Amino acid sequence: MKVELFDFHLPEELIAQVPLKERDASRLMVLQKDNGEVKHESFKSIINYLQAGDCLVLNNTRVMPARLFGTKEDTGASIEILLLKQQEDDIWETLVKPAKRVKNGTVITFGSGNLKATCVGTSDHGGRLLKFEYEGIFYEVLEKLGEMPLPPYIKEQLDDRERYQTVFSREIGSAAAPTAGLHFTEEILDQLKEKGVHIAFITLHVGLGTFRPVSADTVEEHEMHAEFYQVTDGTAALLNNVRSNGGKIITVGTTSTRTLETIASKHNGQFVAESGWTNIFIYPGYEFKGIDGMVTNFHLPKSSLIMLVSALASREYVINAYETAVREKYRFFSFGDAMLII
Repeated sequence: MKVELFDFHLPEELIAQVPLKERDASRLMVLQKDNGEVKHESFKSIINYLQAGDCLVLNNTRVMPARLFGTKEDTGASIEILLLKQQEDDIWETLVKPAKRVKNGTVITFGSGNLKATCVGTSDHGGRLLKFEYEGIFYEVLEKLGEMPLPPYIKEQLDDRERYQTVFSREIGSAAAPTAGLHFTEEILDQLKEKGVHIAFITLHVGLGTFRPVSADTVEEHEMHAEFYQVTDGTAALLNNVRSNGGKIITVGTTSTRTLETIASKHNGQFVAESGWTNIFIYPGYEFKGIDGMVTNFHLPKSSLIMLVSALASREYVINAYETAVREKYRFFSFGDAMLII
């Protein structure tokens, strides 16, 4: 299947650079996956599309302030570091700029010197393995010294970095936000609960590979990056109960979708408590085993994310919906508007 099939024209001015003042003030496109019908709503109206007995599944990961600025201990040269994935103990896989200045044994200091990193090896795609030394709790040190790593297509500075966290973020470990969840407020979640909709949480730590373009000519050649996920006993039991009682499982974001499909694919459509790494790649032709619908943002042309969406609602329906979104001037990507596929 050609990657070009998932291309569409996107004017640059439709890429949202800043979040709206209110989280739930975005627009919501509702796409019927069976016939391609499109409706234009406000995000607050999502409550009307979920029924008592359904389950909304949210990713409670929290974004790390994973961008650090330091200096080489021997020369004072400036070094920028992006934390990607913890390997073991205090060794992290990172992206470093300029990478050519950081070789095995290079020591980098941050802030007043309370945080240091030594290069102990290299990783795929030119990355560096850094071993960190610090006092106290690493994530607390990061909160003081790190900056939020916004997606590469966002050029504006973020005044309030909590706006790149969901209101239900709990488990720190992501290099990027599960952005479909940014639209939800505590009020909307409370209204859904009052209606009888179940709320479930999973954890998938988003890697920067989520922004990596599909460079292959055909979809089948693309390899997904692996991301860590975790589902608890309580969540697994709730999902199985909803399914057995005829309720619908609606995931928020591609991260929640990939987590549930990873587990359901291994356990004959059932959910179990487990953790691990997933590199599941969902594209048209995939048969969904765990979910019935999805809330998602509008994604990059030719990305693995639009391919996943196209597996749920068909490529023709999705491309038509995206072309409609462009004509109607929907806002795209992380801080943009939302789509509900049911």
